[in-house]
Amino acid sequence: MNIRDIISVLEEKAPPALQEDYDNAGLITGNPHWDCSGVMVSLDATEAVIREAKERGCNLLVSHHPIVFRGLKKITGRTYVEQALIYAIKHDIALYAIHTNLDNVSDGVSGWMANKLGLQDQKVLVPKKGLLEKLELYVPHAEKGRLLDALFAAGAGHIGEYSECSFSTTGEGSFMAGDAANPFVGEKGQRHLEPETKLELVYPSWLSGKVLQAMRQAHPYEEIAYQQVALNNTLQTAGSGIIGNLSNKMNISDFLSLLKQKFNVPVIRHSGCEKDQVSRVALCGGAGSFLTGTALSAGADAYVTADIKYHEFFDAEGKMLLADIGHFESEQFTIDLLHDVLREKFPTFAVLKTAVQTNPVRYFT
Repeated sequence: MNIRDIISVLEEKAPPALQEDYDNAGLITGNPHWDCSGVMVSLDATEAVIREAKERGCNLLVSHHPIVFRGLKKITGRTYVEQALIYAIKHDIALYAIHTNLDNVSDGVSGWMANKLGLQDQKVLVPKKGLLEKLELYVPHAEKGRLLDALFAAGAGHIGEYSECSFSTTGEGSFMAGDAANPFVGEKGQRHLEPETKLELVYPSWLSGKVLQAMRQAHPYEEIAYQQVALNNTLQTAGSGIIGNLSNKMNISDFLSLLKQKFNVPVIRHSGCEKDQVSRVALCGGAGSFLTGTALSAGADAYVTADIKYHEFFDAEGKMLLADIGHFESEQFTIDLLHDVLREKFPTFAVLKTAVQTNPVRYFT
């Protein structure tokens, strides 16, 4: 087992292509080819957590928040970030962050928040655009089924809740094989007309290499006629926030009590609301005030997130309950999420949860 094996599982769950431009997810210190003695998962990669990882025999720390978020010009130990990096590098602890890419998958950070509230009919609040491609290619009729099987297995043809989606049209292709060719059908030096099927399949752009490799391995032709087309369609399973419905309507005070219970918070900052009851709920882990207007337009009765500033509470316009449960509190279940993903793939390998409380915010009640 090496660190690269762990990373491949994490990036299958939350592809790096889904991280925001400003983010710094990925391997921050260490070498992906190192043998891995154990993995610890945490929300933050502070020096205390890195020390804990070393003491418990783990040389890979997977955190949600990247310890290096902005550029560093010096590493002298002057700040808590520099102190953490010095300790990690000195003791060969690899640091890996899985941040906004995990935020942007439907069963990621916000999805786990929604599950804690038992939301039904969950959907991504703001699906991402520009992440889909379409493959168009031509294959002899008799080889269509085998080629489709390979492309489906590589991840092509998934649209929402549907899989093995494709479109085919029939026609006739022509070619002439040269002297150095090894044609699957036809004779060298003679024009050949072949009944062919044109296949069209959609897939996420980060699967492009895998899909093309499957195509080349399964296609009978040594020269394959194909093209890839970038699409502006939204990818419904990726994007910011989650919206869904409570199993039963609740009055606002009961809903706020439910938030306190499920997220273990002593106090909730919230806006006023003209409504008496809550049924449709939007959520976003971490700092999510940028989605307030979207949640309101989507018909949410309540929007649950964190790090809302004073003037941003006005954005709800009294038409929707806007609740700030705290940054750490909204993302705390990310530790369980990461632990479950890795334990499912590596059931006999050491995957540990940090015991260090990294929430920098304290409440006086």
